[in-house]
Amino acid sequence: MTGLPTDPQPLAIAVIGTGPRGLSVLERLAVRLREEPAPRRRLLVYAIDAVEVGAGRVWRTDQQDWFTMNTVVGQVTMYSGDPDDGPARPGAGPSLGQWIAERARAHGEEPLGPNDYASRLRYGQYLRSVYRTIAEHLPEEAELIPVRDRIVRLRPRPGGGYDLVRENDPMPLSVDKVVLTTGHPRNEPDDFAREMLDFAADRPGVHYLCGDSAADLALDADTIPPGTAVGILGMGLSFYDVMVALTLGRGGAFTTLPDGTMRYEPSGREPRIVAGSRSGLPIPARGKNQKEPHHSHRALFLTPHAVEQARKRRAAETGSPRLDFDEDVLPLLLRELDHVYWTAHVTARDGKEAGERFAERHAAVLLSGGDPTELLREAGLDGVPALDLHRLARPFGDRSFPDPQAFRAELLEVMRRDLDEADLGNSEGPLKAALDVLRDIRNVVREAVDYGGLRPSSHQDAFLRRYLPVNALLSAGPPRYRVRQLLALIDAGIVEVAGPATAYTPDEEAGGFRVASPRVAGSARTVRVLIDARIPTPNLHRDTSPLVRGLLADGLVSEYVVEDAVHGERFETGGLAVTRAPFHVVDAAGRVRTDLYALGIPTEHTRWFTQVGSSRPGMRTLFHRDADAIAADLLADAPRESRPTGRALVGAASGAPAGGEGA
Repeated sequence: MTGLPTDPQPLAIAVIGTGPRGLSVLERLAVRLREEPAPRRRLLVYAIDAVEVGAGRVWRTDQQDWFTMNTVVGQVTMYSGDPDDGPARPGAGPSLGQWIAERARAHGEEPLGPNDYASRLRYGQYLRSVYRTIAEHLPEEAELIPVRDRIVRLRPRPGGGYDLVRENDPMPLSVDKVVLTTGHPRNEPDDFAREMLDFAADRPGVHYLCGDSAADLALDADTIPPGTAVGILGMGLSFYDVMVALTLGRGGAFTTLPDGTMRYEPSGREPRIVAGSRSGLPIPARGKNQKEPHHSHRALFLTPHAVEQARKRRAAETGSPRLDFDEDVLPLLLRELDHVYWTAHVTARDGKEAGERFAERHAAVLLSGGDPTELLREAGLDGVPALDLHRLARPFGDRSFPDPQAFRAELLEVMRRDLDEADLGNSEGPLKAALDVLRDIRNVVREAVDYGGLRPSSHQDAFLRRYLPVNALLSAGPPRYRVRQLLALIDAGIVEVAGPATAYTPDEEAGGFRVASPRVAGSARTVRVLIDARIPTPNLHRDTSPLVRGLLADGLVSEYVVEDAVHGERFETGGLAVTRAPFHVVDAAGRVRTDLYALGIPTEHTRWFTQVGSSRPGMRTLFHRDADAIAADLLADAPRESRPTGRALVGAASGAPAGGEGA
């Protein structure tokens, strides 16, 4: 091949897992290969996936189309640059919304507006198109090789690199560098799940389904016959997926009435659903989108500078730069939400200019450490309820209800009020505009919490146990029509919500699972099938993947542990230990493995909110910056020898282990 380097030994790279995170690395690799000067060493890139190369398991293209994304199509892209006058290619390609619009124009496919929601199937098709574009635009010295197989072991080679042992092929793949982007795990059952599984094992027709992507759950009529009583544990985003699979997926239909509400027309093949959760509240709807794809809230209070200053204060006071989430982070975050909330109220009532004047005065008061009460009174806002995240996430508090009918009436009122707020939009509606800030502020929260940035006790209690459940419930809801569908199913008697603090227990006498809320008298129901509708939390030691188990057994990876000698605290996170960018894996001996990288969900707990599955058009987001850091390092010189980190410093708040990247 003309112009190719003469080096007979190519550089071989494996990307294991080709969902959005793996695809992002491939896209940035392709960009760098075309932009950086040639000639270079010949490159072989293996794109490996056990389910579907170029889409992965969660977004695979053989799933049903009733599973929906929860981000509007205009805000989703896999390309690291917007399209230009040239063809779609790595670094310059269409957003999901633009791709769907072009497919509708050219092939007559269903059109969607930029503020509509696509199915997960459609996003998988988009991912596949991105993968094909990457393959078609590689330079001649690079080859992308799809491998549909499961990697069950990495065996380090004496001279560097790894032999990848495949499940279905006796011939291992030999590569120089490996990127782990393996996505959502399947975990060993915890004590609760094991009890439920053991109970169901000896009882025909009784089933417990462990948490997983709804497309991978056994929701068919053989497992759940029509009319069966089904319990659902958890009412987050996955709950809605299970709900539609058991209704739309059974031939039912929703009709939109003239007043905008929905009516459900059953097929007769549905089960009877009893759902519950800690809060007793299904995750509320996302506000109608009123923002351009590139829009992002400009933080005034919880800024990188504020986090840095807080670290300096903590270091001076305690000798440790680790933060207390409740004292150092949460107050600043709440100021951001309050500022948007009150400003949106003034803007909605008095117009844009009045809102801008109020925002300037309100920000000045808060930045100076003042009390905004008098300003709110002057603005006529003293009668408006303050924003209270805890009340929004736990609207029923500790109250008890005399019967299911009383709880149902209040639940429906709460849900309908929230839908009214969602209809006002995420810019003009004060509530949803404020809650949308929870999404926009994530990167600064990451600066505060990632790589052991919090005291271990604060990370476990304030952040994981108290803040994250509230954040998850309020920051990323389903489309409004999904909540209207749930209301229709409740009205039709197909779905019942048990109530707050729902408990799930085996019932020997009834021969099924008992679902009951201790705060709703008469709420107990017996179900034959119990479905855990919670996505498994990543945990290295519970992951059933043969690859992860082998990596642990061979000492090639380690758990990220935060040790704080100053406060005498230790937190074993369950996350995979990696350096800061380019995210080299830290092995069991505390060494940085410069030929092994990990990105995304496996590193959750070392880094926060790694399940992000796309970038946003017109923005250089962390999603692509992460991928680019790995791509740049993959194309650097041959791997150096693994280097020691000093094990005691792996959890240091300063970030990467000692001797990390750049050392």
